[in-house]
Amino acid sequence: MYVDDIVIIRDDTKGINRLKVYLQEYFKIKNFGSLKYSLGIKVARSKKGILLSQWKYILDLLSETEMLKCRSIDSAMDVNMKLLVGQGKLFKDVGRYRRLVKKLNYMTVTRPDIIFAVSVVSQFLSALRTTHLEVVMKILWYLKKASWRRLLYSDHRHSRVAGFSMQTGQCPFDRRSTT
Repeated sequence: MYVDDIVIIRDDTKGINRLKVYLQEYFKIKNFGSLKYSLGIKVARSKKGILLSQWKYILDLLSETEMLKCRSIDSAMDVNMKLLVGQGKLFKDVGRYRRLVKKLNYMTVTRPDIIFAVSVVSQFLSALRTTHLEVVMKILWYLKKASWRRLLYSDHRHSRVAGFSMQTGQCPFDRRSTT
């Protein structure tokens, strides 16, 4: 539920219709049909399943940061890169950095490929350095190249999630797992 909007997701059409009738008894509601776009996420259906994309959200962010014409790279972050708290020059515009990281964090809803990089840059919200901002910019360069990618939910008649491999690592500060 978002403010005064609700999205009902279920594979039971009869159950959805019963819920709508029930809600109409107590609230004034409008039915806008199948979800196509909500909160920056485009929803498309195909025979393969449901596709979620934040393509426009990425383009808006690139435009906002004046990076539409920036170069693009193949990966969001070098997994061997070690960012440290005191590394690099002090960056004064903490608000800008926090806004960018917040928007990147929201993008992880449909982009599991940037989760690791975003989790790393999220650790430096209070002790911000120019090297940390450089990593954020590299994530944006990567998103420019890979803005077309979508997340596909399909029914394979089992509960196993396929298509992603897990990598185990340790945070350089507290040595906790970053799996």
